Amino acid sequence: QGQEKLSCNPKKENGTHVVLCELGNPMKAGARITVDMELSVSGLEDMGDAITFHLQLRSKNSPSLSNALVTVTVPVEAEAEMELRGNSLPATTVLPTSWHWVEGSQRLEDHGIKVEHVYELHNKGPGTVSGVTLSLAIPHLLGDHILLYLLELGTEGGMNCSHHPALNPAQV
Repeated sequence: QGQEKLSCNPKKENGTHVVLCELGNPMKAGARITVDMELSVSGLEDMGDAITFHLQLRSKNSPSLSNALVTVTVPVEAEAEMELRGNSLPATTVLPTSWHWVEGSQRLEDHGIKVEHVYELHNKGPGTVSGVTLSLAIPHLLGDHILLYLLELGTEGGMNCSHHPALNPAQV
């Protein structure tokens, strides 16, 4: 007839997490009820593709082992929004017209103006992420000429870097 909020209490029973909800007492014989439940479950990142709930209706007045057990499987889809932020320091670089590349030099300034590119990968949630791969394509050659001389590459925060081009080939 009307809608009521159920009083539900979580507890552990035989090593399993159980939520008991009181539907009402006394209940008339032959009564039909519909229950809509919304469950909030955390820590599902490593649960795989689905989580299974076992539902059973029991009466306190006439306990019976024959009460039907219903299994409900709900797909789990982790959701996380990733954001890549990047900037160059300095933001703008102008190479003087009087500058000339000095072949074989070990001095950094003879290879151009130092520009540092910084990229930050942020997880905006709501879920956690693991096994993320970030691929950056850096144009270091323009035809047969060096466009960007890649001096070094560093990472922070437990990240690994692999498959990068040869860094600092002239050992500047």
